[in-house]
Amino acid sequence: MIKSFRIDIPQADLDDLNDRLSRTRWPNEIADAGWDYGFPLARLKELADHWRTRYDWRKHEAELNGLPHFTAEIDGQNVHFVHVRSPKPDAPALILTHGWPGSFLEFLDVIEPLARDFHLVIPSIPGYGFSGPTHERGWDVGRVARAWAELMRRLGYERYGAQGGDFGSGISTALGAVAPERVVGVHVNYLPTRPDPEAGLDLSEQDRARLDTVRRLMANRPPYQALQATTPQTIGYALTDSPVGQLAWIAERFARWTDPRTPVDDERVLTDVSLYWLTATAASSARLHRESTRRNEPCPVPLGVAVFAHDITQSVRPLAERLYDIRHWSEFDRGGHFAAMEVPELLAEDVRDFFLGLSGHSLVP
Repeated sequence: MIKSFRIDIPQADLDDLNDRLSRTRWPNEIADAGWDYGFPLARLKELADHWRTRYDWRKHEAELNGLPHFTAEIDGQNVHFVHVRSPKPDAPALILTHGWPGSFLEFLDVIEPLARDFHLVIPSIPGYGFSGPTHERGWDVGRVARAWAELMRRLGYERYGAQGGDFGSGISTALGAVAPERVVGVHVNYLPTRPDPEAGLDLSEQDRARLDTVRRLMANRPPYQALQATTPQTIGYALTDSPVGQLAWIAERFARWTDPRTPVDDERVLTDVSLYWLTATAASSARLHRESTRRNEPCPVPLGVAVFAHDITQSVRPLAERLYDIRHWSEFDRGGHFAAMEVPELLAEDVRDFFLGLSGHSLVP
């Protein structure tokens, strides 16, 4: 059963957050440390003070409640989603999937431009935000994709497209594999391509540089990823008990993964952090790293790729074409990992171009 949902955080939870922030126990910092040892103390204090004294959750809660929110139980798990219908009754449908440490909030700025031409379904991954924590093993990328297929079936969409970045990319391509008869195409703005010495491809200098970046990341696994992929419960204790710990954990990713020219503003970052904190989903969201692998899964449907200059890695097209049916490829000279938040106009236009440009496929629901 699909039920309407309204965001209404108990005031006691907001008071507790304010109290915890006022009693933060700060570590010392080496003089002139910068980013060499992690998130700079002065900048984190600035963000924490903003969160405690100027940030207004109720304001953002009211704005979010202007969207149509719903929940459904799928495969024993609560699933929260936003469902925005286009003014065009026969518009095609898209399901948009976020990643970590994002949320459905990533897509706020692309809803208006995309809803002109598409019905939009924007779920929260099980374990994240208002979908609440997961309670059993096995919620990996593939299982989430199967839940999305069931959600779209219940909503009555016979044919639809899928879009995502970060984990949303893997979930969207997995959805194409789970329901190829229903998914007309997949658009991603993050598509890791690993070096393949057996490929025998003549790569450009740019592509070789991109693979060098991938090799460095493979040789030096990011600490956040190592912890969440091995001991998500352990890091979950600290993040669930300390709002400043949760703030540093997430805000560092926004600082590191965005294009310096297109930063995500502090209010949006704090809303995302607040969502993780107020739903106590630090540990359950981290489990997706433990449950899922990062290998490229087969996806038999047409694929569109948007590559942003300041993403964690940039895709190498000759390698991607060995695995996927690439129908659309765009390269952008600005924007980073959180493209829907950093450059929403670029992403929305690219998504529209890909799906409306697919020939020989019907997206009519």
